[in-house]
Amino acid sequence: MTVSSGDAEFELEFEFEFEIQHKDLLGRTGRFRTGHGYVETPTIMPVINPNLMTVKPGEMRKYGAEMVITNAYIIYKNEELRAEALKRGIHAMLGTEMPVMTDSGAYQLSEYSDVEVSNREILRFQQRIGSDICAPLDIPTPPRVSRERARRDLEETQKRLTEARELIRDRLLTGVVQGSTYSDLRESGAKHAVALGFDIYGIGGVVPLLESYQFATLVDIIMAVKRNIPPNAPIHLFGAGHPMLFALAVALGCDIFDSAAYAIYAKSGRYITNEGTKRVQELQFLPCSCPVCSTYTVDEVRSSVDLLSEHNLWVTFEEMQAVKQSVVEGSLWELCERRCRAHPALLAALKRVTRYSALIERYDPVTKHPFFYLSECSAHRPEVLRYSHRLDRFLLSGNVLLSTSKRLMEGEERFDHLFMVKPPFGPYPVELEESYPVGQAELPGEEEMEEEEAERVALANVLRLLRHNAGKASFVFRCDHRWARHPQMEEIRKYARVEVR
Repeated sequence: MTVSSGDAEFELEFEFEFEIQHKDLLGRTGRFRTGHGYVETPTIMPVINPNLMTVKPGEMRKYGAEMVITNAYIIYKNEELRAEALKRGIHAMLGTEMPVMTDSGAYQLSEYSDVEVSNREILRFQQRIGSDICAPLDIPTPPRVSRERARRDLEETQKRLTEARELIRDRLLTGVVQGSTYSDLRESGAKHAVALGFDIYGIGGVVPLLESYQFATLVDIIMAVKRNIPPNAPIHLFGAGHPMLFALAVALGCDIFDSAAYAIYAKSGRYITNEGTKRVQELQFLPCSCPVCSTYTVDEVRSSVDLLSEHNLWVTFEEMQAVKQSVVEGSLWELCERRCRAHPALLAALKRVTRYSALIERYDPVTKHPFFYLSECSAHRPEVLRYSHRLDRFLLSGNVLLSTSKRLMEGEERFDHLFMVKPPFGPYPVELEESYPVGQAELPGEEEMEEEEAERVALANVLRLLRHNAGKASFVFRCDHRWARHPQMEEIRKYARVEVR
């Protein structure tokens, strides 16, 4: 296929393919090819303001960037920039050979309610200046508007997606899904985009949620889109660029992010960390070892927007590398738990994620990194749900002992089957005590562990096993007084003789 960049043309000898390399939860590491090379995911694209480049695009690679994004509408509206981009191409204009994605002006549309360009015009312009990934001029609908407005905006966005798909055939194209905070509209928007067939699928209209820390609602929106997108298609979460959110968003299946926060925050004296944002004027020490913070003093960083921008970039890409490594290791959930403890809104989002454990379990690897129990959220991990379903495979007969402790297993020779009970998984045969996940689950000691939720889930699984084998086996359940306090014990006594010791 022929691709133009400014006045030049070159041949693309590939069709789009997203190669997934490692998976954990709904997250994955992978890569795809553009006209200017491969991009590894998950990745974040620094936003380049063509009118004010705080950090030059040509320098972005040293921080870890593999692709940048700039605003085609801003370039289009500036006669000088437009002429340069059309003559030289977007890559030469920005001074980089990295892949470049262009946005259409949708952000300006959300901010100012109008833009002076049509969807067709801005798409053709992106094509002519040689963008590697183009985006249509979708309608970004704010959260919690009337359903009628959200439906009307979505219909217009869908018309523009159809037009974009007809126009752009020679380069990568993003299909943006809108729908405000209505999950059913997000779902129908995603299905419509998939029917048209895009290379990348974007989730738009979420910046107000990010700015107001409504992360639990964001989880619902991502999942409404994700479950209707082919699993081998990359997802771009537009406007999400703060590193404290990366682990959670990647765990939900987002692959591409973009952010101007590194520069915008620096201008207002905000120092980004992977747990949140600090006011640089309030810092007496620099809690970071990036090249900026290990070279300059806190006073020097306070007084330099450029240095603060560079720090913000370093920490942003450092966090993305940590997220990618956790996917490879199979420890993404543990990273999510650590990051989401940094803010109550993030913790609420993590708890919301547990509502989708059934969907996540379908894609989560069967074996991986040892299971670390870190909080009550760990009791609802996909691995626990999967184990619960597999209890139905046990078809038991004879005498069965279930015990919460090895010290309670005296007289075991009288039983045909021996099961230990371990929070949050519940019963497991002693023969599997070294097998993943239950045998490789690390929990706090009994005295330190005060998580009733883990025991509640374990007892629910005990009940599942008992009911599945009711009338086929005779059960004895031995536990200490700590377990006996749970309301579920009354139901367990209907199926087993309970011995509290």
